[in-house]
Amino acid sequence: MSPIRAADPFVNSGAEAVENAIKIARKSTGRRAVAALDHAFHGRTNLTMAMNHKTIPYGSGFGPFSPDVYRVPNSYPYRDQLSGAEAAARTIGYLEQRIGVADLAAVIAEPIQGEGGFIVPADGYLPMIQDWATRNGVVFIADEIQTGIARTGSWFVSEQFGLVPDLILTAKGIAGGLPLAGVTGRAKMMDAAHAGGLGGTFAGNPVAIAAALAVFDELEHGGYFTAANRIGATLRAELERLAAVHSVIGDIRGRGAMIAFELSAPGTAEPLSGLATTIAERAAQHGVLLLTAGSDGNVIRFLPTLQTTDEHIRYTVSVIDDALRVRL
Repeated sequence: MSPIRAADPFVNSGAEAVENAIKIARKSTGRRAVAALDHAFHGRTNLTMAMNHKTIPYGSGFGPFSPDVYRVPNSYPYRDQLSGAEAAARTIGYLEQRIGVADLAAVIAEPIQGEGGFIVPADGYLPMIQDWATRNGVVFIADEIQTGIARTGSWFVSEQFGLVPDLILTAKGIAGGLPLAGVTGRAKMMDAAHAGGLGGTFAGNPVAIAAALAVFDELEHGGYFTAANRIGATLRAELERLAAVHSVIGDIRGRGAMIAFELSAPGTAEPLSGLATTIAERAAQHGVLLLTAGSDGNVIRFLPTLQTTDEHIRYTVSVIDDALRVRL
């Protein structure tokens, strides 16, 4: 493995980390084009809005957007019913035929897509995409802004997929709620950026850095990886019990304390619109705050604190059960 180096200084937000990663990829390859996957979400800056799958609400009325950004098919096993190899072949076909390798600087992927609905790709999909990228001199960027820092039961979910990204992006949990994000990557790529090309007025501020060091210390000694896996196992079991009663729960997916379920017409993968919002609104009346997600707004996602108890989980699922019974 090549030496790695973190970008210096750090930046404030996930979107800034994405922007800097693209700058690094372009400078190190001398190429311009960037490929993002369908159902992706990477931020609210001009460049990242161009990379997002959904225009509403993130990009509506804010264009024109950054050029040289392309979206290509992802792996969505629940809907496309493709194996990892089949989905990778489809993605690679788009990369080669619709964009062309000669001017492609980077492929960026959330190993588990967040706003897209916690989509977990089919086995083998991401390693095949990374292998293709490496063979063609394309930078493979793992956006772990939501999945990283113990959320999925390991430091990064890339580890669970057998990935060693060229660049990896962190934010959100890295500083326990304070503004901090960063890019870590292969030294040769990181060193390609010239002095002054990366940075910002408040980038890597001392308070946020101190918070990040405290977070790392807690993760090393606090049992949070075990907690994430416990939460995921309990939540998945409770949701599977719920799905046995409510056939509108079509898919349950995720890793660690990053779990979601997708609502669809019984016996199909056809999205049910509006039901996720109804469930979230009713849950809020009972003290449970739920997040909706998915390109069709038909996913309920869970990102509980790693101190969440099994009792909290069971209460939450009981509230969802009641909401489904009232609605249906």
